[in-house]
Amino acid sequence: MAGSDQPRDFRSYGRRRGRKPSRHQADLLADVLPEVSVAISDPPPWPLTRLFAPEVREVWLEIGFGGGEHLVWQARHNAEIGLIGCEPFQDGVVKLLSAMQEQGLANIRLFPDDARPLLRWLPETSIARAFVLFPDPWPKTRHRKRRLLSAGTLRNLARVMPSGAELRVATDIGDYAQWILLAVREEGSFSWRPTGPQDWRQRTADWPQTRYEQKAQQEGRQGYYLRFFRR
Repeated sequence: MAGSDQPRDFRSYGRRRGRKPSRHQADLLADVLPEVSVAISDPPPWPLTRLFAPEVREVWLEIGFGGGEHLVWQARHNAEIGLIGCEPFQDGVVKLLSAMQEQGLANIRLFPDDARPLLRWLPETSIARAFVLFPDPWPKTRHRKRRLLSAGTLRNLARVMPSGAELRVATDIGDYAQWILLAVREEGSFSWRPTGPQDWRQRTADWPQTRYEQKAQQEGRQGYYLRFFRR
């Protein structure tokens, strides 16, 4: 059967839709989203920087951008960088589209779906930095196979990231932080270089806080901020 050789992706996220979109939001989804979406049915451009007009210096990727706060901050502070954001939840996509329109951000492209098909589409060594911030932890033991940050996903990330590229990961679940570190060690393509506890307890100056992170802190959950580098 056609497509049967493709790997099966366990669903790693919850809902796709929340509230019914307003008229303005529906217009953004109908009119603006197609203009900024990454079409993986087409061959990827090479270099990938040609996905953006004007062409950018390099491309970064955020998987699961939530409400888009971090992605928008990075786009505003790095005008020469092209950013691809992946998010299957429609409410988050609408928030990002609205921010892009209001702030005139032309250096963002969207993939409003599971990131793993996009990872398989991206050319090798095309992503200079990647972010996976507060992914769904799937805390129940029987659901852990759905955790996005597995050795398999790390292999896909390793393929598209050149040596020296940075992968930033955040979680507010201690068990998931441990799971991620074990997956990184198992996969073997990334190195972790902490010099002390502050390296995973504090964000760097160019790592802005997200709305989800702020809520987690208010509820007393500690964030873990992990930076890995492609070997």
